Formats: sequence, C-alpha cells, structure tokens
Amino acid sequence: MNPQTLLLVFVVLCEVGTLLALRGLAARQGSLVAWFGGLAAAVLVGAGAVALYSGRVMTHPLWSLPGLTTLTLTIDPLSAVFMMLTGLVLWPASIFAGRELRRDSNAGVAQAYAVMWLGLCVASVLVLLAGDALSFLMAWEVMSILCYFFVASNREEPKVAARAGYLLLAMGEAGVLAVALGFLVLGVHAGALDFASLKSAASTLSPFAYGAVFLLMFFGFGVKAGLAPVNFWLPDAYTAAPRLFVPLLAGATLNLGLYGIVRVNADLLPAVRTGSGLIVLVIGTASALLGILYATTDNDLKTMLAHSSIENAGLITAAFGAGMVFAAAHHPALAAIAWVASLYHLINHSLYKTLLFVGAGAVESETGTRHMDRLGGLIKGMPVTAFLFLIGTLSIAALPPFNGFVSEWLTLQTMLRSAELSSTAVKLVFAMCGAGLALTAALAVTCFVKAFAMSFLGMRRLEEAKRVTEPSWSVRIPMAFLAVLCLALGMMPTYVIPALDSALAPLAGGSAVEALVPPFFASKAETNPLPPSFVAEFHELGAQVGRTFLPGRGWVVLHRGGAANPVVFAMSTAYSLLVLLALLGLAYIVIRLGFTRRRRLARRPCWDGGVRRLLPEMTYTATGFSNPVRVIFDAVFRPTTVEDTRQTVEEHFRTAIYREKERVHLVEKIMFRPVRSAALGFAGALASIHHGRINAYAAYALLTLLIVLLVFAWLPAI
Repeated sequence: MNPQTLLLVFVVLCEVGTLLALRGLAARQGSLVAWFGGLAAAVLVGAGAVALYSGRVMTHPLWSLPGLTTLTLTIDPLSAVFMMLTGLVLWPASIFAGRELRRDSNAGVAQAYAVMWLGLCVASVLVLLAGDALSFLMAWEVMSILCYFFVASNREEPKVAARAGYLLLAMGEAGVLAVALGFLVLGVHAGALDFASLKSAASTLSPFAYGAVFLLMFFGFGVKAGLAPVNFWLPDAYTAAPRLFVPLLAGATLNLGLYGIVRVNADLLPAVRTGSGLIVLVIGTASALLGILYATTDNDLKTMLAHSSIENAGLITAAFGAGMVFAAAHHPALAAIAWVASLYHLINHSLYKTLLFVGAGAVESETGTRHMDRLGGLIKGMPVTAFLFLIGTLSIAALPPFNGFVSEWLTLQTMLRSAELSSTAVKLVFAMCGAGLALTAALAVTCFVKAFAMSFLGMRRLEEAKRVTEPSWSVRIPMAFLAVLCLALGMMPTYVIPALDSALAPLAGGSAVEALVPPFFASKAETNPLPPSFVAEFHELGAQVGRTFLPGRGWVVLHRGGAANPVVFAMSTAYSLLVLLALLGLAYIVIRLGFTRRRRLARRPCWDGGVRRLLPEMTYTATGFSNPVRVIFDAVFRPTTVEDTRQTVEEHFRTAIYREKERVHLVEKIMFRPVRSAALGFAGALASIHHGRINAYAAYALLTLLIVLLVFAWLPAI
C-alpha cells in the first residue's frame, strides 16, 4: 500500500472519530480517542515507514489559488521520519488520553477534548506534509489554536491556565508572523510559494536577504521549539495543560518547531555560511544549560519535565548547528553525522519524555500532588509504574544501554570533531559549547536521580489515609511500550543510523552510515572495504559476534581516522550490555555460592542514627537534594525573597526557618520585564495626555501636522 493511501486512511479515521465524538456519550469519549487515535497512529507509522523505505518524493496537488500558489502535500524522507515519530508518540498518548477522558464526568468537556485531540493529530501531520508556504502556515495556525484551547481549558486552575494559554498563543503568533515574513522574502525572490521554487531561489539571495530569512525563520520556529531567549512560555504551558494533553504536547507538537528549523536550514536554505551554524550552536547550548539548571532546582514533577524539554530541544539544536558549520566548511560526512545525532536525539526525547509525562500524570492522579517534597515511597504501592518510570529516567539521563546515551554520546563526539576545522575562532566556540553540553549532561543525571529517588524511594510523606495503588492498564501498557522502544533504540543504533541517514544524506551531501557503521557483518572480503588487519583486531574483541543470525552491518558504531589514529571513537551498547549482564551474573553466582549459601537471612530494623523513630520530615527532600546546584548557580537564578522568618527558643535554639522565594525566569527578568515596564510607562505617559481639554487636542494635531510637513520638506534635500 502506498503512503498516500495510508495517509488518507489516517485522515478518515480521525474524521470518523470526530463525528462519533460529536454524537457520542460522555462515557464513550475516552474509548473513541483511545481506539481511533491508536488506529490512526498505527496507520501513520506505516505511512512514514513506507515513504522512508521508498526514498522517493511524492507530491499531491490539492487546490490552485490564482495569484498565490497551488496548495500541495509532499512526502519526502525527512517528513516521513517525523510522521513515524508522531505515530509512535500518538499511540500511547491516545490510550492515556482515553483513560483520562473516561475519568472526566463533564460530558461537554470530554466531548470537546475528544474533538480537539483528533483535530490536533490531523493538523500536526498536515504541517509535516505541507509542500508550500501557504498550506504550511494554515496548518500551523490550526495546530497553534488547538494547543491554546487545550492549555487554557484546564478547570483545576482556571486563572493559571488562562494566563499560560494566552502566553502560548501570543508567543506562537509572534513566531508564525516571523516565519511568514521569512517565507515572504523567499517568495519574492522565487516568484512562487512552493518549497521547490523557494529552494531554487535561496541560492540567489543576497547576504542581507539570506541573513534576514535565517533570523526570521530561526526565531519563529525557535519559539515553538522552546529555545532561549523565547522559551519562558513553555514551563507555564506544560504545567497548566491538562494531564491528558501534555504527552502529546511534549512528544509531538514540540517537534514541529524543530522540524521547521531542520526543513529550512537543511533543505530550503543552503548551509553555506558558518555564522548561521554558530548562532544555532550557541543558542542551542545556552537553551540546554538554562533548561537543565531550572529543571534540577524545580520540585514540581510536571514543571521539572517541562524545563527538561527545553534542555533537550537545546541539545538537538546544538547538534544541528554543529552540522550546519561542518556543511558550510565542506565536511559533508561530519555534517551528516551531526545531523543524524540531532535527529536521533529528537526521536529519543519524544519517546522518553512521553513516557515520563504519562508516569507523572499517573503519580498525580493517584496521589493528588506533583510536588516531590510531598511524595516518596511510591515504589511500594506502584512497583510497575516505578520500574517503567525508572527506565525513562535512565534514558533521559543518558545512561547506557538506553537510547539517550547513544544520541548524547554521538553529539559530544561530533563536537570534538571540530579539530577538522581550520578556523581557530570556530574551534574555540565549539570547545566552549562542548563544555556547556558536557555540564548539561552531568546536571541531567543529578536532576533525574532526584526525580526518581524523591518520588518513588525513601519514606512515604503522603497522609497515611491516602492509599496509593497501581494505575490501570491504560497507563502501564503505554509506559511499557515506550520503555521497550527506549531500550531498543539504545541497543540498536546501527539500525537506526542507516534509517536516519537515508533522509539526511541527500541534504548533507555525505553519508553518516559509511562514516559510522563499518560492515563488520560483511560475509565476503570483497564487499568489506575495511583493511583485513583492522577487521581482525575487532574480531578478537567480539565485533562479529552474532553475524550468523543477525542482519545488518554489525553492532559497533565506529568512526575511522587515518593511519596514525585508526579509531577516532567507537561504541557498542549491545555488546556492553551483554558484558554487563555476564559480569552481574558472575558476581551473583560467586556471592551466592561463596558467601551466602550457608547463612540465614535475618531481617532487622534499619539503623537510624539512634533516633527512636525516624519521621518522614527528617529525611532528605527534593529541595535539599538540589540545594547545592541552587547555591552554586544562584547568580543565574537570582530569585526574589518574599518571606524570611526564623523561630527560636530562648533566642539560642533555632527550631524552624521559613524562607519563600519567587523565582522568575532569567530571560523574562533580563529582557521582557524591562520591555514591559517601558511599554507600560509609555502607555501611562500617553494616557496622561487625555485630560479632556479640546484646545490641547487641537494643539497636538497642529504640532503633528507641522512635524510631518517639516519631515517631507527635509527629505528631498538629503
């Protein structure tokens, strides 16, 4: 079946589900979203897989608008990758959303959510399929408005949700206006609005026009991707959004901003200027570092994951910016590696962030809170959820053998390849950004150790009367599906890289597969370009284990150098896991047989430092865990102290300290609060003019007329 037919089936499923939702009962809205959303997601994955495997570009014209353009839908390998990813996220997210809708007793709200959910699925896919600027902008507007409705419709905190929704809509409209201006500049040079014409005309742009298009597009799509300095809306929107919507918001719609950055800077605009790539690299690094700093110090589970989305969007953008620099410096193979690392991390982030948001939603629904200082000990009541959430935290913390490790390791290794560049200044920028990304990776481990330990381990801090149990299968099955994908993408990078390379190699002008995945499973010597001595050395290390029954090139990711440095970097998560399991098994056998075979197991109360009874208030909290990071980076956070009181006994013994601080996002404090204050001051000055005196109003009009006449009299003399 061809991709066009599968996409038609996808749209039909969404539309039929919408019609049934409009006519259905409140109790059936959840089932409609779960079944029709899940089936549509499976069809979408199939359509993307078929399109990616074919490698062809398929265009389908819709309507012709005289004087403007012809609205077209285009499927190419790049959009196919994003379609597959959207489908992989949509399936578990639809099942989880169906469960949340079944718990909603308000028939009207459940019906509206079901209709908006299926409509957002179609709008998001249409953004990926748009083959011209006009259809792209129309689909983008529909997607943005539906996201606003979702965020603003949270009934638990209506005032907070309304503010977050308006902020999301305002920033989104500012971004789409910038994108529209960029398309307009390109369209004026091309004389058309279809992407093929825009791509042809991009090479003829003047340096000023090229820079204008790049900055407009990067700002516009950067708003949606949550990049600094226009990312302050994202934590508020994610925190205020209903639980059912956040997995789709973080796992699918966030990717549309990143898709726009990739589509413009890898496809429409030629990567010929190093400066553009450096801007993308620096902005991505700054976003990653700021995002993980705020995530590490935030104790709200949902808000912490929102800040982490900023961090991961920054990592993706930084890797892509490095690829732009390599492409401009005529290193196509390195550009392909960097872009593969970027897209790989984008896929990984969508999967484990959806997993974590579903888990956070389950924790909130079972406990009634998201604050990690009030959680703890949940693993006793929710062992399966805790185990699956642990897989998500290990993945996002980039620990092997899970998927986050592969893409972050590949990103950092690519940054080190800046040694191939000739400019010392560019190498210095790469070195600083590499250090920033390494610090980001270290802080991510701290952040998610806190997230899991303070939520699921330790002593229970909830009220004793609150009973915590496992959520229903509609939560655990989506989490298990995503956890398996996180492990699979971590274990099989040599199968993922060729799939991504088929979409990116034509854009980069080089192949990441040939540079990263040596054919260790080649059966014939003449089909293996590697030197025999090189293969023999890795054969002794086990690089050909599994060749008789596994397809592909092998399980080793390896970048070759010259004769003096034959291996630049190498990694195999599959072999590492096998060795780790073997060592753990050996250690268990030795300890079991050699030390504990003749000993009886005895259970005793834990030693608690001599305290008669260890209370939950005495244990380590999320606030205490992240306090060292907060103290070290206080110059970045710069919080405002609202309350600082101390209780003492006899003026000597301190019993309690109450300190409340209002934390404002750094970008908002530095950039937007001064602008807002200036705008309000200017508006106040204008308001003071309106005092009701007719003679003064006439004087204002006369003065304005005189100024205009003087200006027009002065212009010809210039």
